[in-house]
Amino acid sequence: MLGKVKRIHFIGIGGIGMSGIALVLKNLGFQITGSDLKGGDAVRMLKRNGIKVFRGHRPENIGKADVVVYSSAITPENVELIAARSKKIPTIPRAEMLAELMRMKIGIAISGTHGKTTTTSMVGAVLEAGGMDPTMVIGGRLIATGENYRLGESRYLVVEADESDASFLHLTPVFIIITNIEREHLDFYHDLDEIKTAFLKFIEKVPFWGGVIINSDHPNNQTLIPIIKKRIITYGLYNSAEVKGEKIEWANWSSRFVIYYKNKRLGRVTIPLPGNHNVQNCLAAVAIGLELGISFKKIKQGLESFPGVHRRMEKVGEKGGVLYFDDYGHHPTEIAAVLATLRERFPKHRIIACFQPHRYTRIYHLIDDFARSFYSADLVLVTDIYPAGEKPIPGITGPIVAQRLKAVHPDVLYVGDLRGLNRRLKQIVTPGDIVITLGAGDITRVGRRLCLR
Repeated sequence: MLGKVKRIHFIGIGGIGMSGIALVLKNLGFQITGSDLKGGDAVRMLKRNGIKVFRGHRPENIGKADVVVYSSAITPENVELIAARSKKIPTIPRAEMLAELMRMKIGIAISGTHGKTTTTSMVGAVLEAGGMDPTMVIGGRLIATGENYRLGESRYLVVEADESDASFLHLTPVFIIITNIEREHLDFYHDLDEIKTAFLKFIEKVPFWGGVIINSDHPNNQTLIPIIKKRIITYGLYNSAEVKGEKIEWANWSSRFVIYYKNKRLGRVTIPLPGNHNVQNCLAAVAIGLELGISFKKIKQGLESFPGVHRRMEKVGEKGGVLYFDDYGHHPTEIAAVLATLRERFPKHRIIACFQPHRYTRIYHLIDDFARSFYSADLVLVTDIYPAGEKPIPGITGPIVAQRLKAVHPDVLYVGDLRGLNRRLKQIVTPGDIVITLGAGDITRVGRRLCLR
């Protein structure tokens, strides 16, 4: 990473994880270039920061790179990857580059099936309020800055740990946060037991002076706690969590609750995010703050000034008396939690959930779970599946998803592509409706565009 290595080329630089690492390295003085098949917010942000991004993949894009980094979406047949290897240029996956950054720092890795981005951002807010000036690589864009990274001057590096292909095993963190563990990424893992095994291997990376901060509310986490050999700090709303949230109150779009540490009352905190899942995310940030010696006063200050993350229960606007929200949720548990939070906040309003299924393999493995996750919505509009680079699976289509949901939910419509969704929303929304777009693809554009018209 030092010495003569100056030029680094990223294949698939527009990915949210890739772009964050690229920006950190740019700020460390490396010359960064990249390529991506698409544009988008991340690519525009990279260009604003002086990084040259090529549209499409071509062998000549790698130029005189000393190192080539590639995302998990890049296949061995990629022409840039082939060109780099033919020139004997070192090629490393994204997770290994993140691990190289972590070698220089005290790493805090946030892992889990859901909640990583919000928790990572909250941890960063707590460390920043505590004067620890962390570097951060986030899987989403902070509302405060519009960026998915933060360059600090201290020894601390806060990152999301990607379990999707077990690439988090490259990391060497001092502290690990585990939000939850569920059946997911079954295109890579065989079953839940294999996912748990990967997390146990990840936990073994923690040195004796570090620790594992784990959500003790989650049933799958509970099965691991007795067999973890590292030092554990538990957090949650129930059971005997060491860092515990109680007396939760909802006000407008905020959550207010009392925090206890080892049964001692620390004080009340108000965060500008709704839902029990966000309270749990907050408690993880409290736990790491206490572990690092940050005063509760500073922890509270960091959390209460935290503005949130784009695409995480984000209110995108209001038009004609209709409120539009957007969320990245693309797993059944995430969707159920988001919709339950909306229903609690808007008990008498019609909630319209606009669902863009993400990846054929995810739908194939979890379609029955998806069917049960929309119970808090009054109407569900289902689009075509966003492939995310995957090849179609016979029998897994948007209409089939809608059909399976309709077997459980009374009001489900298949609307085709995003233009079809846009047309249908214009036809049916009435003042007082709550519309939320859900998915990890490009459905995020729909609500924003409707609010602008």
